[in-house]
Amino acid sequence: MTDVKTETPTVELTLAPTLDAAPVPTLANTSGDALAPASDAAEVPAKLDDSMLTEEEKKMVESFSQQINVRDTAMVLQYGAGAQKKMADFSDTALESVRTKDLGEVGGLLSDAVTELRSFDATEEKGLFGFFKKGANKIESLRARYDKAEANVDKIVKALQGHQMTLMKDAATLDKMYELNLTYFKELTMYILAGKKKLAEVREVELKELVDKAKATGRAEDAQAAQDLDAMCTRFEKKLSDLDLTRTIAMQTAPQIRL
Repeated sequence: MTDVKTETPTVELTLAPTLDAAPVPTLANTSGDALAPASDAAEVPAKLDDSMLTEEEKKMVESFSQQINVRDTAMVLQYGAGAQKKMADFSDTALESVRTKDLGEVGGLLSDAVTELRSFDATEEKGLFGFFKKGANKIESLRARYDKAEANVDKIVKALQGHQMTLMKDAATLDKMYELNLTYFKELTMYILAGKKKLAEVREVELKELVDKAKATGRAEDAQAAQDLDAMCTRFEKKLSDLDLTRTIAMQTAPQIRL
């Protein structure tokens, strides 16, 4: 399998997402270039808050929330779609890579080594007298069996050393996958936080003003305007719920990658 080096992407919030597939590190790196061990990544928190964000990211969320327009149907439909697509592609590819790893060959090699060693019995002759009595031909036979056993054990050892290197590289790659998953988790969290901020603002200010106006005037058109905005808020709230479901996938994927 080819060597894939993927740097952890930076968090990016956008109202015009591109739905390209996300790059995912691939297991079984056999190019010979060991991946650098990843630093210990923080555990993915379950609670939705901004404690996991840096001050810069909190400012990004605040600024991004001001760009959201809940009245824009197209924007609502695409809101966070890029992050959802990246998370879906990542989950499918990463977990498929983990599922298709087969360590049965390693177990088979170890069994072969035990069988080979058990089959070689240098003391099967009945004492020294019996050994020398058999003559020089038994010495040659014993030497040949020893050479064969040694060659087979050396072959098994080399194969196991190769598997050891592959497993070390896989472990480093899985660390990269964990960091990538954490980045997508954080990005989804920021989309949800920004959306909730905007939704609360619209309901507490714009919608309240329209409702008060409708009550004051009693006109049908004012009541309809309030109902329309309330429906738009509900639609956007459902979109945020969809993002939260995707975020849950990221949260559940993290321990599977660690496992």
